[in-house]
Amino acid sequence: MLNKTSIVVDATEYIEELKQKVESLNQEIGTSEMSTVQNSLPVQVTVEALEKGFLINVYSEKNSPNLLVSILEAFEKLGLEVLDARVSCTDSFQLEAMFEGDNSKGHAEGLDAQVVEQAVLQAINNLQE
Repeated sequence: MLNKTSIVVDATEYIEELKQKVESLNQEIGTSEMSTVQNSLPVQVTVEALEKGFLINVYSEKNSPNLLVSILEAFEKLGLEVLDARVSCTDSFQLEAMFEGDNSKGHAEGLDAQVVEQAVLQAINNLQE
């Protein structure tokens, strides 16, 4: 009787060890995948100032989850309103959009192309962290 109990306890402990190893390996794989995404997400961002807004192009060879949402949130924080946009998010990511500054929110006033470009790049970097 004591042997059977001892075997069950040992087996339970071993199963718990294996579960911890699996969890640790899954975390390593997740971290590895994240660094792969970070390292393989070269993004090209161009921003051209227009009379009352900006023409913005964003291109990445690989799409990343929430990339579009993150970029659009950055535009919203700057007070930019979408006038026209084309987006492709299949394997690669491509965004071409025209934005107009919304001075009623007080954010878009005084923006230049470089500020907009930095905001887009920061949104992408925050996504990859």
